[in-house]
Amino acid sequence: MTTTPPTHQAPTPPPSTAIRVLIADDHAVVRTGLRALLASEPTIEVIGDVAEAAAAVERARIGDVDVVLMDLRFAGDAGAGVRATAALRALPEPPQVLVLTSHDTDADIVGAIEAGACGYLLKDAGPDELLGAVRAAAAGESALSPTVAATLMGRLRNPGPVLTDRESEVLRAVSEGSTNRQVAASLHLSEATVKTHLVHIFDKLGVASRTAAVARARELGLV
Repeated sequence: MTTTPPTHQAPTPPPSTAIRVLIADDHAVVRTGLRALLASEPTIEVIGDVAEAAAAVERARIGDVDVVLMDLRFAGDAGAGVRATAALRALPEPPQVLVLTSHDTDADIVGAIEAGACGYLLKDAGPDELLGAVRAAAAGESALSPTVAATLMGRLRNPGPVLTDRESEVLRAVSEGSTNRQVAASLHLSEATVKTHLVHIFDKLGVASRTAAVARARELGLV
């Protein structure tokens, strides 16, 4: 009687434990540099990079992203990163969001954390700090640079005026020298709406003019 030798199947490889990262930044050189850095770490896999905040949300809908490295400002849109962070955290399978930016005003930091970011690093962070933050974010832990942590602690100890996202956008535009008409055009608002926002900003900051509002906002780290 001929015996058929048993068929040996190759063992199924264990599931990958690599942290799957999506990079969102509107500067190609930054995306390239981050890819190179993250590729040096065998436990991290870059599954894509995008140049627009909204594109990060669309890519993450697939559900295979663990951490999104998110810049805050895209092509002059100061609120793009915060809006995308909130949208990412609202997905059925939400990735963690680690903000990586060069902006460190109170408004930027608080806005990102309130939108759901679990971490906030500045772009001058060292490689080890960035890699550690990615691992912490993937584990659902907080990852804040020392500068950002100090800013948040200061804000908690001495809470100042809180501007809405739109008020912050209007104030930033004004601080850059834009007229009401230019602010209205850039934010797709009417001039009357811009004036209303400015009235609210003046009231919150305790000032009576655009110049004073900008000066006070800079003192408070709002712009």
